[in-house]
Amino acid sequence: MTDRSTPSDRRLDRRIPLGSPARIILDGGDVIAAQCVELSVSGMTLHADYVPGEAEVIEVEVHSPPGVMERPPLVARVEVRRCHQIDAGLFEIGGSITEIVG
Repeated sequence: MTDRSTPSDRRLDRRIPLGSPARIILDGGDVIAAQCVELSVSGMTLHADYVPGEAEVIEVEVHSPPGVMERPPLVARVEVRRCHQIDAGLFEIGGSITEIVG
């Protein structure tokens, strides 16, 4: 049996590096450009110039990676689990997918 008590053990879902263009769509209709750098069945990691609130639920639209056949975007509601600055004005946002919208 696997002990899932440590953070690294909780990441049992396979993560796929993407580098796909994405958009964060806020409740008020504002749209923030982002990049989806990693995706799994349960969550995603984004890079954007937006700082979400703790446990904020955001709607994210992830487009096909460059060079791949164009497909309709994945649209999901994501609950923010972490956010930290990785460069001046650029933040890494990690979240759990709570709902697939489209």
